Amino acid sequence: MKPEELEVKAAAQIAKQQAFDVRLFTCSSRGCQSADALGVITALKAEIKAKQLDAKVQVSGSGCLGLCGRGPLILMKSKTQKDVMFCDMTAALAPKIVTQVVVPMLSGSKIEQPGGDLATKTLDLNDPFFALQEFVVLCNNGKMDPEKLDEYIACGGYTGLRKALGMSAEDICKEILASGLRGRGGAGFPTGRKWELTRKVEGDVKYIICNGDEGDPGAFMDGSTLEGDPHTVIEGMLIGARAINATHGVFYIRAEYPLAVERIEKALRQARAAGLVGKNILDSGWNFDFELRLGAGAFVCGEETALIASIEGKRGTPRPRPPFPAVKGLFDKPSCINNVETFANVTRILQHDAAWYAARGTAESKGTKLFALTGKSKNNGLVEVPMGMTLRTIVDLVGGGTGTDHKVKAIQTGGPSGGMIPVHLFDTPVSYEHLKKLGSIMGSGGMIVIDDHDSVVELARFYLDFCVDESCGKCAPCRIGGKQMLTLLDRFVAGKGTEEDIKTIRRIAKAMQLASLCALGQTAPNPVLSAIHHFEPEFRARMQSPAAKQA
Repeated sequence: MKPEELEVKAAAQIAKQQAFDVRLFTCSSRGCQSADALGVITALKAEIKAKQLDAKVQVSGSGCLGLCGRGPLILMKSKTQKDVMFCDMTAALAPKIVTQVVVPMLSGSKIEQPGGDLATKTLDLNDPFFALQEFVVLCNNGKMDPEKLDEYIACGGYTGLRKALGMSAEDICKEILASGLRGRGGAGFPTGRKWELTRKVEGDVKYIICNGDEGDPGAFMDGSTLEGDPHTVIEGMLIGARAINATHGVFYIRAEYPLAVERIEKALRQARAAGLVGKNILDSGWNFDFELRLGAGAFVCGEETALIASIEGKRGTPRPRPPFPAVKGLFDKPSCINNVETFANVTRILQHDAAWYAARGTAESKGTKLFALTGKSKNNGLVEVPMGMTLRTIVDLVGGGTGTDHKVKAIQTGGPSGGMIPVHLFDTPVSYEHLKKLGSIMGSGGMIVIDDHDSVVELARFYLDFCVDESCGKCAPCRIGGKQMLTLLDRFVAGKGTEEDIKTIRRIAKAMQLASLCALGQTAPNPVLSAIHHFEPEFRARMQSPAAKQA
């Protein structure tokens, strides 16, 4: 494909889409698929065909539409009326969208609020859940079918790559650095600086690796991005490859994400056929291709050196650093690893520019952030909000509170490596620097809402048990310290904790933080320490009574 053909394809696809009066996008991510989204799509298509509306109405799959707890979701876009979203769809109910809404619309009727069976299935797009979000990574969801390359190109796809092909590697690194993008995998290291370090290392072979080994309990941001907009991630990796002069690309995706794997494989086949991946990309003379490796579900393989070992066919265990992967990575060659969301942001930065991206967020945390908002939240799902939005806004407005008569008590950010933040600190902006001050982290983007009926003692035990189970066992501080701390937490859960146990937990936690080999062991105490710090009375309530001690 020649560069100018991108514009021709985009124009042709846009014209094709504009021929439809109504477009119905059904979320086809794995969450909605589990609730029979594919059956809903089939039922819609059958009804459209029966009404002979094929030339006027398009039915399409879509990436995640956000409100996962109310899926399957259908977003209706029309030329004449405002967008409407339907929730809790079934194959039996979906055809009524055609008969009760689409057909009257095409006849000239204005549908302000669908009635009948659809009255309670219509969502208000002015609700804070939708209105307060800002879509950068998710900007194509609800606009295109993730399995169709031409539709991605019509949304501006691969224009960022085209721009990068006309830039030097150094200039690409500078652009990403100027944007303020920080790695979205959890550590928050500046992406442009990471690329620059790798670029400067000499090597006949260099690798760029996508970390799609999302393992935090309750997290599904990266999986949803891979499923909903696979070409965005591929384009971001191609841009990164140009920036560091990489020679090979590797996707590392956990095998528990079969739909993500399927769509990345399909997108790569499409991109190769179109000359966007492989030999002579966009007639530039540059050759670059990818391979895909599947992770077996080990949480520790989210750590980059363990991930590298896993790709090499070895046991997935971390190794000491330095040397860092930028110097000695995959097969001992210079390697750069970024996560899915990071690459998706890279694409948007090159499609626009660094200043456009840096206009969002805080001084030290630029852009937007994806979160999997789960737990005791009325609106469970995938959200994207600008950095700097407060926890209170996210929980109370975007999340809608608990949706019950229970009150929000805290929120867990950062998964098993993060911390519990009590409700009185919810006016804290969400950013790398602010969450760190509270003893938590951004992590990859898990957010679990805790209400006043939840026990933080038992939740802290749950996270620590997860880390103990997922520890590779290579280093003693994590292997032994985690187990010792878990034994002490078991005493509190059983109502037999002591004052001395709290002191011992803190001593063990400090040893793990200072001496563990990788971030799994270093951060495993975080949920426990934050729970004790903010909710010590709950631990004291689980202490053994003096009478029981004497007995």
